[in-house]
Amino acid sequence: MSRLKEMYQNEIVQKMNEKFGYKNIMEVPKLEKIVVNMGVGEAKENQKILEAAVSDMETITGQKAVITKAKNSVANFKIREGMGIGCKTTLRGEKMYDFADRLINLALPRVRDFRGVNADSFDGRGNYALGIKEQIIFPEIEYDKVDKVRGMDVIFVTTAKTDEEARELLRLFGMPFAK
Repeated sequence: MSRLKEMYQNEIVQKMNEKFGYKNIMEVPKLEKIVVNMGVGEAKENQKILEAAVSDMETITGQKAVITKAKNSVANFKIREGMGIGCKTTLRGEKMYDFADRLINLALPRVRDFRGVNADSFDGRGNYALGIKEQIIFPEIEYDKVDKVRGMDVIFVTTAKTDEEARELLRLFGMPFAK
């Protein structure tokens, strides 16, 4: 069992219950899924770039990535409908907790001039979005084999009803929010 999942079951549920006073244990918010998304704009000229992004994503998440396709054509961007323009992965269960653990404890501290993540990036329904500027902060990525530095979005989807509950849940998981 993942360290974060064990921590959630043992400590976080009690701390959340003390702070918010839930009547039922099932009301306590939990992490539902983590979606990792990488938009690759340069893929319209060269599909090899998209393949490299997919392989990076699969290395980081440990799960197969899905290629996202353009919904409609945009002439100004030279994009046609159905063209591959990015990739994403949805993590649940054990892989989700493993990824969250690696992100919080290994990857984020490796960011240059890191002062914490933005505490205001909640959507109003208890979900948190985080942008990462470069994939090389993950220890799985070998710096020598990187063709281009790419960013990605990481979205934490929780069952929390308010942003305050979700912020507390992620804080207890160890998310380094900026003061």
